[in-house]
Amino acid sequence: MKKNILLAVLLLGFQSAFAQKSLLGLDENNRYIYYQVVDRPGLAADSLGKLALGFVTSSFANKKEKSANDSSIKVRAYFETYSALAFAKHESGRITFELSIECRNNKYRYWITDFVFTPYERDRYGMFVPVVGKDVALENAKIKLDKKELEGYLDQTGTYCQDIGTRLKLYMQLDHHSKIKGSPDQSKKIVTKNW
Repeated sequence: MKKNILLAVLLLGFQSAFAQKSLLGLDENNRYIYYQVVDRPGLAADSLGKLALGFVTSSFANKKEKSANDSSIKVRAYFETYSALAFAKHESGRITFELSIECRNNKYRYWITDFVFTPYERDRYGMFVPVVGKDVALENAKIKLDKKELEGYLDQTGTYCQDIGTRLKLYMQLDHHSKIKGSPDQSKKIVTKNW
């Protein structure tokens, strides 16, 4: 009985370890992509576009480039990756990506692609800084990176993309217009005269 429980726990552990990599697919140009289409009935394309622009503005402090029009938004940003070794966990690089959001009436879609890995190295002050000229696309990283390192970076990328998708969906579901148009805060006032 104990062996069966241990086997089940191990199988669940292996399944969850390989689950993040499956979040990323390949597009028609053989680049890694995270792609979702979300229905949002009752909202016009311009309202969804304003919500998406608000999400991008509030979520990406490290954004490099941003372009937007009425129904589509593109932003280029990055996130830091960490080494796969548990005993020496430190920043090992950054992955730059492009997030695109397009809105239509009653639905929107978003995708994250163009993943480029930039390794870090220690500078003379002991800080980890990007290595200039060593950028590599994740699709071509098999040549430059160890297999275990690449799997770790793909898992971290899948997890990060899933997190962005979850935050975007939550932001697009909130009613931001009621906060703008609503009356002033009606919180309970404290009267200090009577005690």
